[in-house]
This record gives sequence, structure tokens and C-alpha cells, in this order.
Amino acid sequence: MLKEYNFEDVYIRYAVEEKPIPASYNMHIHDRCEIYFFISGNVDYLVEGSIYPLDENNLLIMRPAEAHTARIIKETQYERFAINFPVSFLQNIDTNQQLIKPFLDRPLGKQNLFTENNLDMNLVKSLFSEMVYAKTDSEKKVVIHTHLGMLLYMIQKAFFEKSSMEEKPKTFSERAIKYINKHLFEEITVSSIAEYFNISASQLTRNFKNNIGSTPWEYILRKRLTAAKEMIRLGSSTQDACYECGFSDYSSFYRAYKKYFNESPSNKY
Repeated sequence: MLKEYNFEDVYIRYAVEEKPIPASYNMHIHDRCEIYFFISGNVDYLVEGSIYPLDENNLLIMRPAEAHTARIIKETQYERFAINFPVSFLQNIDTNQQLIKPFLDRPLGKQNLFTENNLDMNLVKSLFSEMVYAKTDSEKKVVIHTHLGMLLYMIQKAFFEKSSMEEKPKTFSERAIKYINKHLFEEITVSSIAEYFNISASQLTRNFKNNIGSTPWEYILRKRLTAAKEMIRLGSSTQDACYECGFSDYSSFYRAYKKYFNESPSNKY
């Protein structure tokens, strides 16, 4: 079962699968923020090298270009809500972007998870449900602005109320992610990354598949394409976006962009 709609650059969905297929879940990257509410299932969530085993009524946040995917542990009923929205949402009333700080003011793959110890999850579920089942455009406009605004306020409050905990030592995948993002637009290859960490390319790829949900090169490509799309949206030419985001050949960039976004790169925004 799937119920979804787009409204004013906000995309909301409710999905239930009786028997989810693990192979159908792959690492993906958005150009918008996401709030994901897990209702039931047997699922881990991978975010930039961090692994979050999920319990019922857990909530995750992801910012633009933060790679993530669900990993199905057991093929039992998988139920969830999710909403994607631009960073600029509510900018007219939240001029200092206080409500968006939990998404932007943290390291990649860190502090994504909120539990019933942090949020009133019954209220969260009710807010999601009323947004999903809004019928008319006027009703959607009201509930998206009021309910998503309330969700962002609750998350922002919980984010700053969380007890500061000593950060655990970084895993290999976390260190690899940090290295790649630091050199994302430079001439890096899977072999050069493996050489830097003194492991084989096959070991690097295996670690990525297990902990990130993609191959290293797929991660790099999707990160670069997402960055290029944002540059184009902000007014850069497609050629400038291509070369500044690490692509050395425009035709290769064009084909990859069209394949990933199902549209050609253009200054249409």
C-alpha cells in the first residue's frame, strides 16, 4: 500500500509492504531534507556509515546530500511515513533557520535518530497521518504548513535537549566517508581511496556495500550529481556545475545526470 502526493515542493508518503524485498532498497541521496518515521518492521537504517537498528516509533532526520537507505533484516511487514521538504521551507517566518539546525548543524551520519525518550511519538504519528490523508489543496496547504512546522519545532527542541555524549571512535566506514567528502570534487578513484587506507579495492567495496548500502563509486557519483543539481538550481551553468563537481567529461556527466534524475541538466529553475 502506498499513499503519496507532492504539494508546493513538499513530498509526503505513507507506505506498507507485507513482504519487503531487500534487494529493492538501495542507497539514495535527496536534494531536500527528510523526516522518516518508522512504524513497524525488522529494519536497520544506514546513514553515511552509521547503522541505526530501528524500534517501533523511531524517527530519523536526513539533510540534503546525506546518503541513506533502509536495510531489510527480515521480510516482515514494513510500515513507515516520510516527508521531504526544501531547506527554505518556512524561511519567511524562520528567518534565522533555527528550525533547520538539527538537519544542518551536525556531522554527516550523526545524531539522526530520535526515540520515544526524545519525542512524543503518538503526536508525531498523528501529525504525519493528518498530512498524508489531507484531501483538498486548501487542506493540504494548511496541514503541511502547520503540522510540518510543529514537527520541525519538536525536533529542534529535542535535538538541543539531548544529553551530549562522548563520541565513539570512528569506524572504518565513517573515516572513509569523511575522507571521500573532503576530496569529493578532486580526482579520486576507488583504487586511490583503498591505497590511502592501505586495503584492497575489493575490501573497500565490500565494507561500503555492508555499511553504506552502495559501492564507493556509486556513492561518489551520486554525491557529485546532487551537488551539481544544486549548483544549477542556484544559477550556475550546466558546464560549470559539471567541472566544478569533479566530472572531467561533459558527455559522461550528461548521461549520468539524465540516468539518475530522469531528466537532462538544464537551467530551468
